Amino acid sequence: MKNRLKVLRAERDWSQADLADRLGVSRQTINALETGKYDPSLILAFKIASLFGQTIEAIFHPEESDLKIS
Repeated sequence: MKNRLKVLRAERDWSQADLADRLGVSRQTINALETGKYDPSLILAFKIASLFGQTIEAIFHPEESDLKIS
């Protein structure tokens, strides 16, 4: 899943550790989210959206392959 997390974080001049502290997760979790290696739980996605004052859909974008139904 693609996301705008790194851009939103950079706009606020926050480090990965700063964002992790605000969300109650590890810096490694933030890194994994930003690099697309980890998709957030629904609860974490809501926390992220609330923190940035945006909708989940404005931050997270599924890959085209994620949307295909077999």
